[in-house]
Amino acid sequence: MNSNFFFKKKNITFNQIFPNIKFEKNFVINNVKPLQNANKNDITFFDSIKYKSFAINTKSTACITTEKLEKFLPKKVKRVIVKNVLFELSKVLKKIYPFADLDYPDQTLKKPTKKRYKLVKFGNNVLIGKNVKIGKNTLIGSNTIIEHNVSVGKDCIIGSGVIVKNTIIGDRVIIQDGCKIGQKGFGFIPVRDKNIKFSHIGRVIIDANVEMASNCTIDRGSVDDTVIGKNTYLDNQVHIAHNVKIGANCMIAGQVGFAGSSRIGNNVSIGGQAGISGHLSIGNNVKIGGGSGVVKDIDDNQIVMGYPAVPLKEFLKNNKN
Repeated sequence: MNSNFFFKKKNITFNQIFPNIKFEKNFVINNVKPLQNANKNDITFFDSIKYKSFAINTKSTACITTEKLEKFLPKKVKRVIVKNVLFELSKVLKKIYPFADLDYPDQTLKKPTKKRYKLVKFGNNVLIGKNVKIGKNTLIGSNTIIEHNVSVGKDCIIGSGVIVKNTIIGDRVIIQDGCKIGQKGFGFIPVRDKNIKFSHIGRVIIDANVEMASNCTIDRGSVDDTVIGKNTYLDNQVHIAHNVKIGANCMIAGQVGFAGSSRIGNNVSIGGQAGISGHLSIGNNVKIGGGSGVVKDIDDNQIVMGYPAVPLKEFLKNNKN
């Protein structure tokens, strides 16, 4: 994960974060990453049996988990046993990334100059942050804001009134008016009399040839990235929550909502106003009818409809009258 979008404290040791747990002295934590992406000097977390396969193969040195789940981790991984994994993870993230639990306005925004962006066309009142990269022949509409360190590919069209932050955009991407991309997701830990904000240090990755219609909202990842695969089309007012991964060649109709951390395969079609619950796996070549509520995993090549979504034949049988 590229953390250039967020300020990270350097030289944070394991013992500074967990002073009551014995571990090798002066072990510096490089980053916080999901089980499948963590490396030797990273700390990770394991809070659900759904991620058992990732836990078994994780390369992380230390993992925040529970007594019930620790047995699935490799022996070499240092366990941090807690009752509430996400609560403890939120505290770790706050210590390493002290400002990632809020979205502060970008103080580096300026009007773009022809000298820096010779082959880019801008509308009126466009503001660009520090270290923004924009490829040649890209068009940016009026009143659009692109915040620091964002990367935009070549031959893109970004409409008017768009805000992009914490995002990497591929070539030939079309983003229509009013879209908001890369903002903090809906993440907090409810405790008595207070909600603890959960830092979001991930990005949004938009692959080549994606088209996004007006007023879509795409949250950045929390500890992972939010990803939209190549040649995927989003209709108006689609909401994609943190850590969602959408495959290639998908077609998603208006007002569809994805809860956090769901994975959508390739060639998936979803009808308008359908809802996808969090932490689900939707296979390749799946079709989901409009207005459906998906609350469990769907295998490849299925057609489902209804609330809760069931195979189409079952839906038609139950609703034949």
